[in-house]
Amino acid sequence: MIVDLPNTSTAAVSKRLVKLRSDTGAMALSRVLTLVVVVDDEEAEAAIDTANDASRQHPCRIIVVVTGNRRGAARLDGQIRVGGDAGASEVVVLRLYGPLAGHGRAVVTPLLLADSPIVVWWPVDAPKDPAADPVGAMGQRRITDAARAHGQPRTLLKRLAGAYAPGDTDLAWSRVTLWRGLLAAALDQAPFEPVTEATVVAAPDSPSGELLAGWLAVRLRCPVQMAHSRRGTGIISVRLARKSGTVDLVRPEDGDTSVLRQPGQPDRTVALPHRGDAECLADELRRLDPDEVYEDALIKGLAAVRISKRTASEAVRAGDAPSAAEAEKAAARLRRSARAAASSATVESMAMPDEGASTETVKKASATQLAEAKERRS
Repeated sequence: MIVDLPNTSTAAVSKRLVKLRSDTGAMALSRVLTLVVVVDDEEAEAAIDTANDASRQHPCRIIVVVTGNRRGAARLDGQIRVGGDAGASEVVVLRLYGPLAGHGRAVVTPLLLADSPIVVWWPVDAPKDPAADPVGAMGQRRITDAARAHGQPRTLLKRLAGAYAPGDTDLAWSRVTLWRGLLAAALDQAPFEPVTEATVVAAPDSPSGELLAGWLAVRLRCPVQMAHSRRGTGIISVRLARKSGTVDLVRPEDGDTSVLRQPGQPDRTVALPHRGDAECLADELRRLDPDEVYEDALIKGLAAVRISKRTASEAVRAGDAPSAAEAEKAAARLRRSARAAASSATVESMAMPDEGASTETVKKASATQLAEAKERRS
């Protein structure tokens, strides 16, 4: 259900919310927080969809502040979404026009849930200092997205590092959670040797690659360099050099499966899917305390990373980075081996018919076994 309230006030919006709750039945009352989304009109619907998906894991009141044309008279257009048009609770969309567009905090404050945490999210462009922003200052957590913002990722991250305050975080950081988990698990196995050098291959427009390199620099306390792949390819690979050999984690471009190579162990394929915005936002809503690991990667780690002028191909030829093409071939070979092993196991498990069985009996037994094999593979 969508209720439009043109040229309204926050008091009228609040009263209509109470009336909707009494008319349509109780919406999710066990809301754990208020999520304030600050976005422009073009990106509003995509941001609402993402927030709705995230709210299914964390029921919350979503207040979307849409900044409209700052010229003309002050006006507030409200919209309330409940039921199937909202997530696990309700969505309040506030479109601000004229001088009112600069007073988002005053408009939002009457609609906040009482005695509950506040999280502020900028899906695209965030203020230079999120914690000093009037709306951002209300939040225990402030979530930005350097990947969606306009500008060079490294410049944006440096700006966020200079203005960092406890409670700040970025969705680009959430996108490397699976990479960090796999790399930590790989180093948690013998031989337990220190890493002497690390190389990250990522696109120049990927802030996630920068943050991953910064995290490695802080945690491993070794030289970390970055080589750039083509724009739009995201993170391609990580190589960790140790005395016994290298640990390589490679995800080919546009793939959701990576190849993990370690000394003394066979190559393995590991699921490493690209994470969606809703999944990353839900992750950030799980914790309301400051993220010290992100703080270290952003402030200390980025400054320690050396940006190489070499391309990814040059780094591969120099032996500093693994080859994505070879990893893709290895993944295809492993898939073929897995299918062959499954087929061999199917053949071995087939029971032979009796010697005196008729041709019809043999055909029926073969058809039955073939159907069972297809069912197991599907």
